[in-house]
Amino acid sequence: MGPDRMGAFSDGVIAILITIMVLELKIPRDTDLRALVPVAPVLLTYALSFIYLGIYWNNHHHLLLATHRVSGGILWANLHLLFWLSLIPFTTAWMGENRFASVPTAAYGVVLLMAAVAWWILQQRIIVTQGKASILRRAIGHDWKGNVSPLMYLLAIVLAADARWVSLGLYALVALLWLIPDRRIERALVSRHGKD
Repeated sequence: MGPDRMGAFSDGVIAILITIMVLELKIPRDTDLRALVPVAPVLLTYALSFIYLGIYWNNHHHLLLATHRVSGGILWANLHLLFWLSLIPFTTAWMGENRFASVPTAAYGVVLLMAAVAWWILQQRIIVTQGKASILRRAIGHDWKGNVSPLMYLLAIVLAADARWVSLGLYALVALLWLIPDRRIERALVSRHGKD
């Protein structure tokens, strides 16, 4: 099976997750800017989670460009990733509604950490299925962002009890790290097609 069907399903799930998050936003009754102050934490967590889901969607697209065949193991690894991403709306709402309390802030980090682990598993399944000449294997190389991100999530989870603002800063920092375009897969695809 090719990657198109898996990509379409994943796109649909991520679109639904974003829709769920935006539907959770409560509209203030007042019309002045002060009415936004009580909902600011919810808006901030929504923005951060929207960015995370956008990063996963974008990188998933590139990941599938480097995938020519999908196995059952890849399908299950992809569902594993989608499971953790599906919890982002829940932890987003929990953290925002409770003004970044320690436990919801740590839970948010646990979901981000597990999504990162699921992403790594999906990458490894694709590499194994594609074989030694895997475009993805060549493209990701040492994957410093992929290695640093889980460590930052772990640190943020630990700090959530005493320094939740530092935790939030770490979550935002990881998102900023991934917002910087990662062209490794694109370069690997161009170099492969240039040789063909």
